[in-house]
Amino acid sequence: MIEWRQADRRTTAGRIRDAAAPGGAPVTYGLIGVCGVIFLISPLSGFGGAAHRSEDALLAAQAAYFERWGVIPAELWEGSAPALITPFTALFVHGSWLHLLGNLLFLYVFGAMAEERMGRVRFALFYVGCGYVALACYAAAHADSGQTLVGASGAISAVLGAFLHLFPRARVTSLFPFLFFLPLRFPAWIVLVFWFALQWAAAQGAGSGPGVAYLAHVAGFAVGFLYAWGRYRGGTRVKVPATEGDSQP
Repeated sequence: MIEWRQADRRTTAGRIRDAAAPGGAPVTYGLIGVCGVIFLISPLSGFGGAAHRSEDALLAAQAAYFERWGVIPAELWEGSAPALITPFTALFVHGSWLHLLGNLLFLYVFGAMAEERMGRVRFALFYVGCGYVALACYAAAHADSGQTLVGASGAISAVLGAFLHLFPRARVTSLFPFLFFLPLRFPAWIVLVFWFALQWAAAQGAGSGPGVAYLAHVAGFAVGFLYAWGRYRGGTRVKVPATEGDSQP
């Protein structure tokens, strides 16, 4: 959540409202709610264990769930209609509680301001479109892979990329392992560029097997940044002075 210090709240909020749709961020919160509900009713949440008589049955149900709603690169490029829809459905499927909560935390922190700047409809289309492209890019790079790809990471990475262009000076409170997890505040551009560099480095050594699809993160971030740069570079850009606010993931 982006929380502005009370002394500067009116000034900052006024500048954002001049270029953003009023009424908060219902799309961001709606996406969080939909992802949460879908996970809770899925065989991954652990709440439906009674419906499966054995651990093997549960694992089979989870595998079938991924295959139905996730992206399988080898099948995507065959061009069948069900496969072409999976990059949309995969955006709302997560593999574990950690996967879900990690993604939704980033969306909660960065999504609201990006939505207010873009407007509700444009942000919704941006989120889904960039998420689709990010997953498709990963699938193109691993076209022969039979591994299933799920998660909103590509779309949320696009939100981070757009945020970098729109609000580079907003201060973000972050925890870095090599700094002993001390909560330190940095301008958003430092945090997000550092995050992107980590994803890029990880993508260089990642394969097509099970694990984190770092390439989808890189593609999503790049697409989101380029969209915001192309769409808003000639218009009014909301500038948030580094001393006016902070965010607390």
